[in-house]
Amino acid sequence: MTTIVHPKSGIDRQVWPGIVHVPAGLKAQVAASVAGFLFRRAVGRLPIRVRMDDGTILGGGIDTSPLMVVRRPKDFAARVGESGLIGFGEAYMAGDWDAEDLTAVLEVFATRMASLIPKSLQRMRGLYVPKPPRRERNTTRNTRSNISRHYDLSNELFELFLDETMTYSSGLFRETGTRDDGEPLAAAQRRKIDRLLDRAGVGAGSRVLEIGTGWGELAILAAARGATVRSVTLSIEQQELAGKRIAAAGFSDRVQVDLLDYRSVDGEYDAVVSVEMIEAVGHEYWGTYFETIDRVLAPSGRVAIQAITMPHDRMLATRNTYTWVHKYIFPGGFLPSVRAIEDVTERQTTLRVRERLSMGDHYARTLRMWDEAFCAHSSDTAELGFDSVFDRMWHFYLCYSEAGFRSGYLDVQQIVLDRKGEK
Repeated sequence: MTTIVHPKSGIDRQVWPGIVHVPAGLKAQVAASVAGFLFRRAVGRLPIRVRMDDGTILGGGIDTSPLMVVRRPKDFAARVGESGLIGFGEAYMAGDWDAEDLTAVLEVFATRMASLIPKSLQRMRGLYVPKPPRRERNTTRNTRSNISRHYDLSNELFELFLDETMTYSSGLFRETGTRDDGEPLAAAQRRKIDRLLDRAGVGAGSRVLEIGTGWGELAILAAARGATVRSVTLSIEQQELAGKRIAAAGFSDRVQVDLLDYRSVDGEYDAVVSVEMIEAVGHEYWGTYFETIDRVLAPSGRVAIQAITMPHDRMLATRNTYTWVHKYIFPGGFLPSVRAIEDVTERQTTLRVRERLSMGDHYARTLRMWDEAFCAHSSDTAELGFDSVFDRMWHFYLCYSEAGFRSGYLDVQQIVLDRKGEK
């Protein structure tokens, strides 16, 4: 795997104050000492090698185990001591540590995420783990800002690593996701969309609601089947490019893309399709999300969603935790469990889960392809106004996500729902 270079220059110091400045002072020194001890304790039980700046090798791995290189141990410990897992990611962004195969290193940690910290300290997590800021809660006032911080970065940025379909979600490959048979990512993305449209019963004359437009590929494929589509998004950049792609495909008369919060949707639809949108809703609003779908779905309509999920126990343990992903990638987001989806739909709607397809290994492969494309084009990000810290942040995000799916800590599901009592 190509590694993003260690940042030495070109850092925007105003954009990254937490990266430029290392925590200091007596409190930081104590926290760093504790973090260093816990880190050494944790890696000593892991199949990993950690090479320190003086050449010392830590960890319980062997010569073939993934290698983590800590270049600035004091800075690394200071960041982790002050901010925990957020600091771990920030230390990578700052270049305090590196890895030739970042995904492999992160997979080791992800596989044992629940046991990295001693249980005695886990019981105290509420005292030291930060909680999500209220300004990032997905109220109707905040959601537009949360979405914009990720999806409005730049259409050109996403074009660097997405395939020709501009689809920013897991593909569904012909073979298992762990086997690379050379199938193009675009083919896997269209297969994924076609399966969702099939399960939702989309065909000629169908009235389709898409919650979360992306860059328009699903709407285009639905319109090609003869459906009329209303798609809603809160990303100005996505709305603009999706509109252009839909027009170029010749379906402007069949597809309407609205800049609209899903909660404000009206009308009646034969099918509701939503791909990896529920992750941005926030756990406080899952009920609202499904109640909205329930409200606009025609009596005999069907729902097909694609959702990234996590184990139910980890979901419960982390739902009030502020993470590196929240701070830098997806503010306000949170992953549901399958059980949470089933519980909220049974409790608050007439919808019932009828079918599920697990695709986690396919997402790992998708993310690997995205990261390889991003690394291959990393020199182009500077022309778009992004610096070296951003490059490392994005590389870390893609590898962090891939590691989650490879370890089984994360999964992605295609879920089909219809009305209670229907067959």
